Amino acid sequence: DMSGDVFGNGMLCSEHIRLVAAFDHRDIFLDPSPDAAASYAERQRLFDLPRSSWQDYDRSLISQGGGIYSRSAKSIPISPEVREVLGLADDVAHLTPAELMRAILLAPVDLLWNGGIGTYVKAAAETHADAGDKSNDAIRVDGGQLRVRCVGEGGNLGFTQQGRIEYALEGGRINTDFIDNSAGVDTSDHEVNLKILLDRIVADGDLTGKQRNELLASMTDEVADLVLRDNYDQNIALANAARNAVSLLHVHEQWMRDLESQGLLYRELEALPSSRQVARRIEAGATLTQPELAVLMAYTKIVLAEELLASDLPEDPYLDNDIQAYFPKPVQERFAEQVAAHPLRREIIVTQVVNDLVNGAGMTYWPRLAGETGATPAELTRANFVAREIFGSLALRRELEQYDNVLDAAVQTRMRVEMRTLVERASRWLVTNRRPPLDSQGNVDFFAAPVQATMLELPQLLTGTELAAYEARRELLVGYDVPEDLASRVASFDVAYTLLNVVEIADSHGLTPAEVARVHFTLGERLGLSVLQLRIVDLPRADQWQTMARAALRDDLYSVHAQLTAQVLEATGDLDAVEDPMEAAARRVAAWETEAGGVVDKVIGALSAVCSDEPTDIAKVSVGLRVVRGLLS
Repeated sequence: DMSGDVFGNGMLCSEHIRLVAAFDHRDIFLDPSPDAAASYAERQRLFDLPRSSWQDYDRSLISQGGGIYSRSAKSIPISPEVREVLGLADDVAHLTPAELMRAILLAPVDLLWNGGIGTYVKAAAETHADAGDKSNDAIRVDGGQLRVRCVGEGGNLGFTQQGRIEYALEGGRINTDFIDNSAGVDTSDHEVNLKILLDRIVADGDLTGKQRNELLASMTDEVADLVLRDNYDQNIALANAARNAVSLLHVHEQWMRDLESQGLLYRELEALPSSRQVARRIEAGATLTQPELAVLMAYTKIVLAEELLASDLPEDPYLDNDIQAYFPKPVQERFAEQVAAHPLRREIIVTQVVNDLVNGAGMTYWPRLAGETGATPAELTRANFVAREIFGSLALRRELEQYDNVLDAAVQTRMRVEMRTLVERASRWLVTNRRPPLDSQGNVDFFAAPVQATMLELPQLLTGTELAAYEARRELLVGYDVPEDLASRVASFDVAYTLLNVVEIADSHGLTPAEVARVHFTLGERLGLSVLQLRIVDLPRADQWQTMARAALRDDLYSVHAQLTAQVLEATGDLDAVEDPMEAAARRVAAWETEAGGVVDKVIGALSAVCSDEPTDIAKVSVGLRVVRGLLS
């Protein structure tokens, strides 16, 4: 709608848009093969006018066969060029305005952009009355009829939620209006919280009213950057969710049930599938669609915010950065004390923390790990943030942004999810191995530097099966055009989790993490623990209990492996030094094995019997773990 700002703004975000057709409440615009640069400049000119409509558009810039027609016309001529671009039958020569607008909605193009007011798309199972917008009954289409590749929602309520889901089930790419529009709400939040802060500073006599207004105006662009950062991350979160949606459908189902049982969610009202429909989707290997994931993510954020507000998390000094980072730099630098005393301090921190946690860790992180570990939302949040710092998650995510529109987006998502999985495993470790309340800064100070340094050395520390698996992961990424250095680092994430145990053992034994890691991986290779771990990873996780059992077995194996590593180091502390560090590690393991007598051979034999049988099951793996545990003296 050129007379409203939403369409104008949205269409001015890219100089590459080729707008082939549009309509508002007055006119229909057709430009079947537009010149991107010239039409961009003309839309900019119209947008800058105090008032404008499509009638003000310079007709000399419209491509052959196009034109501007009033919606009050009886009939509109359809040129061959318009027939082609809208995908109409060869015999269509004239259409009524309503028929033409329907044809525009159904055009086989890349993007359908909704910037106006009105509900234009419903689901086949809904009536026009369900859409609740009588004035557009003659134009409205069904989600399953759309031929566009993706939809951007600049306005609200352009689709019914059922219409979105139907389009998404047909393979269309769409979020929801509240996701695509959340920057506006976010901007308002920043504005209100800034004004509360600055008005108090004015009242205290530290700023004049004029200075306040100038300061507010000067920060417009930085506020926009902060808001866009939040929204970028939220869209990344949805891309991550979509990638994992197949394996997590039973988790999504459990989470919806939990929310329902607490009276926090009514599925039918939110157009979320019933338990019966979910069961059918699980059978069909289907998932929640992006619009459904968006709704579930919103609920997760709302419910988590309430939980955290009721906890002591906002008082954690470790989160002081979060309230400072919410405000633009000039405010952080000049008014740090006043920011810390903001009357909505707790709410701002919680909003920041919830967005950061759910966007980075995913919407099922908290419900899943709460069920598996019994930890509180505050404990799980702290653990996740500490784990991110230990492994350098933020730096990696920012680095991956540099590859937007350079690498395939699915490859970027794959790498983000690798880091997210590593952070989740580390969060579980912290929750299990550290008494609450977690000393956030203390754990970051203890682990971050040695863990990150040793991560870079991993290719030289691995051996055998683990080394081969690492090299395969790296080659796969290089094959997707990921730069060698980045591919090497991401390929190490799968084993980097063990470094928490390694660094802890190194500290208590007065060794370098690299020395401990070499013994750790050499021992794992000798006993065949990496094969046992693969068998655990292969276990089915078709429901909540299988998933929990699998996670518990994996954690147990890591724990036993670490204890055995410490045992080897203690038993072989006085070996003569040798030049080659890998040779030194191999000698330690061999010396420990000799001292243990024939037990180790028996364990290796028993383990290989367990691991060689396909398919694996939980009983075999549990027996294998029991056998390894027998080595702990």
